[in-house]
Order: sequence, then structure tokens, then C-alpha cells
Amino acid sequence: MNIKSLLLGSAAALIAVSGARAADAVTVAEPEPAEYVKICDVYGSGYFYIPGTETCLRIGGYVRYDIGVGDVGSFDGAESVDHEDGDVQDTFYKNARFTLKTWTGQETELGTLKTYTETRFNFGNNNRHAFFNSTDSFDSNPAGGKGVSLNFAWIQLGGLRVGKDESAFNTFIGYAGNVIQDTLVPYGDFDTNVVQYYFDAGNGFSAVLSLEEGSGIKGTIDSYVPHVVGGLKWTQGWGAITGVIAYDSNYEEVAGKVRLDVNVNDAISLFIMAGYGTDDNLSDPTWAIPGNGRGFYKQWGGNWAVWGGGTYKFNEKTSFNIQASTDDEKNVGLAANIAYDVVPGFTVTAEVDWSHYGGEGINWTDSSAVAKKNAVGGLLRFQRSF
Repeated sequence: MNIKSLLLGSAAALIAVSGARAADAVTVAEPEPAEYVKICDVYGSGYFYIPGTETCLRIGGYVRYDIGVGDVGSFDGAESVDHEDGDVQDTFYKNARFTLKTWTGQETELGTLKTYTETRFNFGNNNRHAFFNSTDSFDSNPAGGKGVSLNFAWIQLGGLRVGKDESAFNTFIGYAGNVIQDTLVPYGDFDTNVVQYYFDAGNGFSAVLSLEEGSGIKGTIDSYVPHVVGGLKWTQGWGAITGVIAYDSNYEEVAGKVRLDVNVNDAISLFIMAGYGTDDNLSDPTWAIPGNGRGFYKQWGGNWAVWGGGTYKFNEKTSFNIQASTDDEKNVGLAANIAYDVVPGFTVTAEVDWSHYGGEGINWTDSSAVAKKNAVGGLLRFQRSF
């Protein structure tokens, strides 16, 4: 009887253990609660927290389509060749662009940590005229991929910014109005790597100090000595007064600009900006390579230049923008447009531009080998921003 009980007990124990193991094999773990994306409103609209971090991210950009005609501005009188008879003839300048932008922000014990990137993808025909091929025959101006450019990629902690930016000679004082072709008389080069420090003193006063690498054949620094830009600004409700000064380390030249912005009322805003630069050591002839003879910062002709213009808002959807400019070499530019917001985020802009070339020989802002004294062009832009 005892042996029988022992056998029955052992069998029961084995069944219990086997059942426990079988139960363990099919046990399903409880699902982790889902972590949804959280809105971050610390740095403005459009930011959200990257899951699992304290970093706020915003993704944006725009899709743009330009149609240009004429001989002035960035469209530069596009030309092509008739495929049947080989005659050189004018054509549209067209460009489609997709721009991707990212912003990040995070609060740290040393201040706000930010980044900004902007990458542009372009497709269209060339800015300038058709070109000669290896057999010295005139080719057409085919549309195609026009490359990818990294326009911004910087890191900023507190007031310190490092990376790819545009020169503080332009960004701190502001661009020359709200027209598309704002460089008919150029006011400084743009692309550069930087080490900058921004200082906000309160009461509307701010300053910047920027060490810059420059770009291009003649603009990139040729030693360990950087280009240097410094600026001061006073901003109030009525507008702002700004000044910047730049040292071109390649040529040991100095250029500066001062600017006055005035908000007349809710509908009208005006600006005037004047520049002056030395050119004692800018001995490279202007006709040798485009941009020579002017340095990285003093891009205008001669010593001085002036830009002025403004914006008039007809209503919430429609605005009129105008800019006029001239320089010491009697170059003159005039640009005007009407921008209309069809729906929020989608803007159509129609612009007309005129330029007068005051020099002799080659005009590198024109498509022709022989300078055109007067040139007219137009540009129609469609842009969806998001």
C-alpha cells in the first residue's frame, strides 16, 4: 500500500512539473505602453520631442518652381540651339528645387543647444547661355540635375555657433529686401564655414563676432588667418539700426555696411543700406575671373554702394516689394514684385528686373560676352513651404 501511494504521488508530481513547464513556454509578456510623439512648444510651432530624448525636432522645407525670361538676374538670359538648323536662340530659364530643413533644440546647463541644416536639390537648365563642346560647336542648353548643395549645417550652444552658414556680413545686417533678385548690385558673398559668437545685451542691443573661412577660388582664406566680421545692432518697435565691418585676410582689405530699417505702420516697412570698402590691394583684373578685383566682402563695383527699398502689404495675402541699388562704378539695379499667398503655405510671386551696367568690357552678371548696358528680365515663382 505504501509503495502504491509512493508511485501515485511521484506520477502526480511529474505531471505538475510538466504542466508548469508547458505553461511557462506559452506565457506572453505584457505589452509595453506605447510612447506617442509629444509636441514641443518651447521653440515655436512644428517641433516635437524625439521619442526617448529631451531633444525637440522640427522638419520643414519647400518645393519651388521658377520660370525666367530675359537677360538679367540669376536666370541670365538662357540660350539654346535650334536642333534643326543650329541657330542660337533665347529660351526659358527653368529650375525646380526641393529644399529640406531641420531644426533641433534642447535646454542644457550651458544654455540652449541648437542645430540647423538646409539641403537643396535642383533640376533645370543652366543659368547662363549654351556652351561650346570639344569640337567648338555650339551645344544646346539641356535640362538636367544641377547638383545638391549644403547651404546650412551649424551647431549653436548658447551664443557660440560653429559650422556651415552664410557670412555674418549679410545675415546679421539683413539681406537687401524681399525681392527675388536682390543682388543686381551684389552686397557680399555668402557661403562660408564659421566660428561665431552672438551676444544679446538686452534693451534691443545685440552683437556678433564671426571668424570665417570664405569660399571660392579667391574668397577662401589662403593661410591660418581667418576673415573677421563684427557687427552691432539696436532693435526697437519702430525698426533697427545695424552696422557690420569685415576684414578680408587674403587681400588685407576692409569693408563695412550700415543699415536703417523703419516700420512705418502695419502695412509699410522700409530700409536703406550703404556699403563702403577699400580696394588698394585688389589688383586682380575684374575681367580675368568672375568676382576678381572685388574680394569676398566688397562685391560691389568701386568703393561705395547703396541699396534701398521696402514692402507694402495690400492685405493679408498680397504684398508689393521693391528694391533699387547702385554703386561707385555706376551699375544700377531695379527689382519689383507682387507676392500672393494663394492658400497658406503656397505663394506665387511675379517679378520684373532691370539692370544697367556702368563699366566697360565683360559684364559677369550678364550672359553675353560683350556687356549689355541695359538688360530686362522677368521671373515667375511658385513655392510651397511646409
